Amino acid sequence: MDITLIVVLVIALALFFDFTNGFHDTANAMATPIATGAMKPKVAVTVAAVLNLVGAFLSTAVATSISHGLINEGPGGVAITPEMIFAGLIGAVVWNMITWLRGLPSSSSHALFGGLIGAAIVGAGFQSVNYAALMTVVIIPAFLSPVIAALVSLLSTRIAYRITRRPVFPNERGGFRIGQVFTSSMVSLAHGTNDAQKTMGVITLTLIASGAQSSTQGVQFWVVIACALAIALGTYTGGWRIIRTLGSGITEIRATQGFAAEASTAATILASSHLGFALSTTQVSSGSIIGAGLGRRGSKIQWSTAGKIVIAWFITLPASAAVGAIASGIARFGVVGLVIDAVIGAVVILGLYLWSLRKPHEQAIEVDVAANAVFTRKELRDLQRKKRAEDVAARRAELSRERTLRRMAGRKGGRR
Repeated sequence: MDITLIVVLVIALALFFDFTNGFHDTANAMATPIATGAMKPKVAVTVAAVLNLVGAFLSTAVATSISHGLINEGPGGVAITPEMIFAGLIGAVVWNMITWLRGLPSSSSHALFGGLIGAAIVGAGFQSVNYAALMTVVIIPAFLSPVIAALVSLLSTRIAYRITRRPVFPNERGGFRIGQVFTSSMVSLAHGTNDAQKTMGVITLTLIASGAQSSTQGVQFWVVIACALAIALGTYTGGWRIIRTLGSGITEIRATQGFAAEASTAATILASSHLGFALSTTQVSSGSIIGAGLGRRGSKIQWSTAGKIVIAWFITLPASAAVGAIASGIARFGVVGLVIDAVIGAVVILGLYLWSLRKPHEQAIEVDVAANAVFTRKELRDLQRKKRAEDVAARRAELSRERTLRRMAGRKGGRR
């Protein structure tokens, strides 16, 4: 297959991943201000899309870390080929769609890194990956960022409650609700500065691997524009699904906590983008919300829910790496392998999307998963009472159904 055609296919798939990234992560910025009433849903989604677009133009430090550090260069240039990058993107996009459909609080960023690493190892060997860069740019920030965000958010929430002397509940229009407009906007801006750059880095890596640009050249401006538009469009499109899901107001975050959580998320991501660290917005946002929940007096962590969040974080990198490795192994058969990868990937992605249209309410919002990891004792008692009432109602409905069936059976017997 012509190298130019392969590069075009990789760029197109990378931009589609960028689109799914925005589609997948809109809730990280806008779920809490929508739920607390700080912003109207349509306004929130539009603001998120615009600020993701703007944020993508502010820095290229993360893109440089990915395109010039993650994959080693050999005597003939970068060890990875466009075919391997294509396979890695297949792994990332497929895993992104699976976790989006199931509502898992996974990381689009780690899905991307996992897919690329799995594809590179199968296609070029273990020596193709720069493990030092992987640790410093991806792994260590993945462990530290949610912890730091949680601690900052916890401290901010305590300070905010101390200042106000009482919690600000969703039906009160206080200064923190107004402040959420600013902080949630900063999270959207930060998301653009970090996540859009990952796709920029992948496209730049593809251009270097194909010989279309030198390894000393930075991110080209057309790449920045294309990635900025893709993530903004994905954010806007994904936001409408979030509006439908948030109609019931399931998030328990108060305006005070939302303000603290979003400020912590934005500060953590913006600082990391400046340093070139590729963070997971999902992880940082979830950590901030858990920290804000713990900032309430008398709250405690629900370890079962928190455990599910951590497990989802841990499995994303190896799971997407496995999918990327399989796709890379198939791609080694040449043109036929690439066609098979493309067809299987398209069928899986389309199938998952059509399934999501049939069952629109099964997807959980990631920040709601994090918010539900922390409750006060009163909230726990209320939830237990609600669960018992639901169980009783379900049992009564079942008994009523059984009685109805017995009566119907008796009438049929009498007629005979």
